[in-house]
This record gives sequence, C-alpha cells and structure tokens, in this order.
Amino acid sequence: MYDNEASVSSHGSGPSVIGSLPFAGRWLVGSTPAKRIPSHGTDMFGVGYAIDFIAVDEQNRTSSSTSWRTLLGTESPEIFYAFGMPVVSPVSGKVVSVHNGEPDHEARRSYFTLIPYMMGQGGRIRRGPGTIAGNYVIIAPDNSDVFIAIVHLQLDSLVVEEGQCMSEGQHIANCGNSGNSTQPHIHIQAMTSTDFSITKGVPLYFREFSQWNKGASEPMTRENAFPDADTVVSPE
Repeated sequence: MYDNEASVSSHGSGPSVIGSLPFAGRWLVGSTPAKRIPSHGTDMFGVGYAIDFIAVDEQNRTSSSTSWRTLLGTESPEIFYAFGMPVVSPVSGKVVSVHNGEPDHEARRSYFTLIPYMMGQGGRIRRGPGTIAGNYVIIAPDNSDVFIAIVHLQLDSLVVEEGQCMSEGQHIANCGNSGNSTQPHIHIQAMTSTDFSITKGVPLYFREFSQWNKGASEPMTRENAFPDADTVVSPE
C-alpha cells in the first residue's frame, strides 16, 4: 500500500489510499471524484470519494437486451453484463466486515421507474446503511488506517468472511444489484470508519489502468489517479 501525498495535496490534507481496479474487463465509469467532490452529491455514508463502475461490451453497451420494459418498466438484473461478474480485492489486507442477505432487485433504466424510485430515497436512508449499501465487504488495507468498502454485491455471492486475510486481486464476491442501486454495478469507496453512519470519505486512487476517452480507439495509460467520468477503463 502506498500513500499518494502529491495527489492528496490538491484536494486538501488527509489520508488516501492506492489500489487496483476491483475487476477484469471493460467497465464504464459513472460517478467519480474526478468530476466532482462529493462524487455522489453527498458526504453521507462515506461516499464523498466513491466511484461507480458498470460493465460494458466492446460497443460500450451495459446490456445486449432491450425491450418495452427498458422504456416503460423495470428489468431483470440478469440481462446486464455486470450482474454476476467477479469482484476482486483492490488491496492486500484483512476483511473486517461483511453483510449478506439483501435481495438483488429489479433494474431501472426508464424515467418512468427512476423518478418514483428517487422519490423514495429518503425512506431508504431512514432505514439505515444496509438498505443503501446492500450486500458488502469492507477491507482494512495493510499498513493503512483507512477502510475500503465494496457494496451492492450479489446476494449469496460473498466468498470471504470477517478476519480473513486478502491478497490484492483475490475474488471476494460478485457484482449485484442490492441496496440503493438502479442497475448492476460496482460501487467502491475508501473511508475512515467501518460504521457507515459516521464515516468520512477518503480519496481512493488506482495505481495503473487503461482509459478509453469518448471517441478514442486506443486507450491511454493512467497512473495513481481517479478515472474520468463517462470513460471506459480496464486494468489491462
């Protein structure tokens, strides 16, 4: 584990952590602190520097399937490339908390379903972190005082347990659509505490990855950075 002091200084003083992307293949970057801080529009639940990734194919599609439900209704999470994809540990460290038991609910791409879902956000927040994070794994990186949470995992896909030592790149679970998620994706964040109700977000940089900007046929190599919004990234 390394500390990216130069990068932190541009965002203010405080801890940071560097890891690797928690997946294989091509993933679209959604909310990211490269675009704004807090990346998800709030500092609640430690999401200030959180990053979202959605699996895509070579045409940058999140799903090969569309139907009337895409425009007017909800869709099965199984039709999305991200659902069930392996999620790996971004760091070496120890598993300090896991949560399983939250269902993978229907996905939403239609404004007819997204608007009422967003109107229920307050109720989900009041029910607590489990309703927001869904199934999750929290890892304490070696030689660091921060924690990394990966949330919205697939029900019953966790293959790690509390107290288990992890190697970077080790399989921990599969991508799901549990918790506050409208489409299967990986949400990853670094934070100061394992308690979502009081934790603060911490910058999480990725050591080295390929990034395809919009319209680009060839990727650029990024190092010790946040990925840019609306780009496609891969660890290779």
